[in-house]
Amino acid sequence: MAIMGDVLDQLSRRFAVVLPHLDERQRRLVLATEARLLGHGGVRAVARVAGVSETTVRAGVFELEAGGEPLSDRRVRRPGGGRKRIEDTDPAVVAALLALVEPDERGDPTSPLRWTTKSLRHLADELTRQGHPVSPSTVRRLLRAAGFSLQANSKTLEGKQHPDRDAQFRYLNDQVVEHQKAGEPVISVDAKKKEMLGQLPNPGREWRPKGDPVQVEDHSFFTGPQGDTAIPYGVYDLTTDAGWVNVGVDHDTSAFAVASIRRWWQARGQADYPQATRLLVTADAGGSNSYRFRAWKAELATLAADTGLSITVCHFPPGTSKWNKIEHRLFSQITMNWRGRPLTSHEVVVNTIAATRTRSGLRVEAHLDIRDYPVGVAVSKARIDALPIEHHTVHRTWNYTIHPTHTDGADSSVAVDAATGSNRAATLTLLAHPRLTGMSTAELDALAERLAPQQAARREQRRYQGRGGPRRHAPGAHGKPLLSPRDRVLVTVVHLRQICSQRLLADMLEVVPATIGQAVTDVRHLLHEQNITIEPTTLRFTRANQVTDYARTGQYDDGRPSVPWELSDPALTGISRGDLAALIEQVSVRQAAAVERRRHQQRGRQRLPGTRGGVFPQKITSGERVLAAILHHRKVCTGRVLAELFGVSHRTIGTAFLEVRPILEEDDIHLPPAPVKYRSAEQLLASIPPADEAAAPTV
Repeated sequence: MAIMGDVLDQLSRRFAVVLPHLDERQRRLVLATEARLLGHGGVRAVARVAGVSETTVRAGVFELEAGGEPLSDRRVRRPGGGRKRIEDTDPAVVAALLALVEPDERGDPTSPLRWTTKSLRHLADELTRQGHPVSPSTVRRLLRAAGFSLQANSKTLEGKQHPDRDAQFRYLNDQVVEHQKAGEPVISVDAKKKEMLGQLPNPGREWRPKGDPVQVEDHSFFTGPQGDTAIPYGVYDLTTDAGWVNVGVDHDTSAFAVASIRRWWQARGQADYPQATRLLVTADAGGSNSYRFRAWKAELATLAADTGLSITVCHFPPGTSKWNKIEHRLFSQITMNWRGRPLTSHEVVVNTIAATRTRSGLRVEAHLDIRDYPVGVAVSKARIDALPIEHHTVHRTWNYTIHPTHTDGADSSVAVDAATGSNRAATLTLLAHPRLTGMSTAELDALAERLAPQQAARREQRRYQGRGGPRRHAPGAHGKPLLSPRDRVLVTVVHLRQICSQRLLADMLEVVPATIGQAVTDVRHLLHEQNITIEPTTLRFTRANQVTDYARTGQYDDGRPSVPWELSDPALTGISRGDLAALIEQVSVRQAAAVERRRHQQRGRQRLPGTRGGVFPQKITSGERVLAAILHHRKVCTGRVLAELFGVSHRTIGTAFLEVRPILEEDDIHLPPAPVKYRSAEQLLASIPPADEAAAPTV
């Protein structure tokens, strides 16, 4: 029987309204109900109107005729239907998967995935290769069922911990609590990562119109070393939850770090704490505020003298800088504030930092610091010893207080002298004295003028090699060296004349030793190329005051007691003074040759042109070393007594004995042991009979 067209139209309207709201089983039963009402031909008619298979409608009819109970829990299909899970048909697949994803030390050591990314696709491919065909989605389901999830690295391992780590944390916390209860300022300081300026990518994302991201350079190294930089140094006030950031443009030095604290105090600190008499600074153990840097402490001493505050510094143990409050109270907020934003200029950096706010009340101020802070500046040991530093009883190197008092008014000008170089200029003038250089001022100036072009060429060549190519811009005033070409020639002449060591020169000029070493290396090559010889002198200075006193007065005091004549007494050496002099002359030449041969083997080549030949190997002459070795060989006294008598270290005496003993054995020289072994220098000198000779021999 044909079904009327209007009936089909009514079915179509009902299906359009009802079917989208039904699940699979409900749709099937509704379609079957309509088909049964239509009678013969109803299954085909309903299937065409609904756009489904006749088999689906016929299955619904069979379900209605079977009269089954409704399914529970809103199920669509009866339990047990569908394809079996892979873990049921292949029980070994789970074990094979866990062997791939477990830690490497417990997993399969021969697995191809040991050194590759364990992605879902790679895991599925490897399981399929092993005979367990699965899809990436199945791998995800199996991993989640086994308790796995995507995990990033957890930065919790701190390496070797300092034994005083916890004690320092407790002491630092006690200091913070004590200062805050007394109403004194407590700040946390550190330098943020140096930022390159330009249209460079910055991590993070920011809301923008779709398809309109900020265009930046695809590689940040295009800016190169000539690009501008911003160095944010932060000061975070733990009590008021306020931040101050000094944005530098030169170098992150100790002078820059203390200058940032000084600007914070002038702008905010003295207004927030008008009655303050102390300041507590918490800092990490490295960087420009390292507890090892003399310049950091000298600059703080200047700040203490200018402000009248007693400045206490407590450093975090090495490797624990992340516990510094400024890291997660200030710097992290700044980083989130400029996420996804190119730092194109210093103005952008300053304004973005100053706009940092938090709902907890953090407010930040930022200012640009365009002053120069040259690198390579150092503070002499004499200057640091004169500073009013009081080390605490708990870990003295990490905790100290700098008082605003000075024993000498000149000590408060450390920062000014380091910046202007006035002390350095005075020292250079002193070193240029003819007594030290062996030439007049006019001769020294002529030599410096003669070597100036070659110095400039060598310096430019070294920088060309460091850049890997020519300059991108014309040379500017940035990075002006601490020593002029004439100064470099001067320190080289003094060094080659064997007046003092490079380290002593660096200490006197308040520069790092590398500055003196580079100057000597460059100039001595130029002197060798032009056949200019600097004759050494017999003077040997080991302290700065010896150099200055000799330059001013012409008097020389080596600071050691003159004991070789007394120690050459036959009662101690076992031979006459004449035989001793002959033995010293015989042995000292061979001993010097053996030392040079050993050093040649250590260097692996000949000496570089213009090197001094080892002036201060033991701080005593070759004759004195032979005499000390003879006394040590006869066991006249202990090595420490000899070191005290000669004014050198115990190691120096031991090295001299090791150098001379093989020569004595080779010449079959055997000296009888002394009848008495003295345990102190006083006992040994008291045992020497009064000398009859008028003059001491040269040893």
